[in-house]
Amino acid sequence: MLRFHNYDIVFAEIPNEVSLAVNITACPNRCKGCHSLWLWKDEGHILDEEAISTLIGEYSDITCFCFMGGDNDPKQVNDLARFVKNKFGKKTAWYSGKNSIDKNIDIKNFDFIKIGAYIQELGPLKERTTNQRLYSVKTDGDLEDITHLFWKK
Repeated sequence: MLRFHNYDIVFAEIPNEVSLAVNITACPNRCKGCHSLWLWKDEGHILDEEAISTLIGEYSDITCFCFMGGDNDPKQVNDLARFVKNKFGKKTAWYSGKNSIDKNIDIKNFDFIKIGAYIQELGPLKERTTNQRLYSVKTDGDLEDITHLFWKK
């Protein structure tokens, strides 16, 4: 079961999108230097279709629903992303801290997927040295690396 701690409307997580970013708890990754230690605990509100419907109802102007975490239950992230796309027609994004895309998901349920553990020495997405990557999922399921969009010119 997925739970979330909080959420916010953000403009920087997914380029050119107004995203509702939902911070999912029970993160199994435990990255050194993590800036969100409170998300390690398995607590918070249940994240299910009802909760998502309520959130999108309150913030209907968003263009993207962003799952921030959820590596403890990738199948449920996948199922909820499919629900968001089918019911609301919103784009979906998943920020995973894993170093590869989980085999239990259907990539076509997502428009964007970020993978990569946070490695403090390499920095976050905005650093050219980062190991993390943000991909745009094409209609044929191919992935386009768009990480460079975070880098200052």
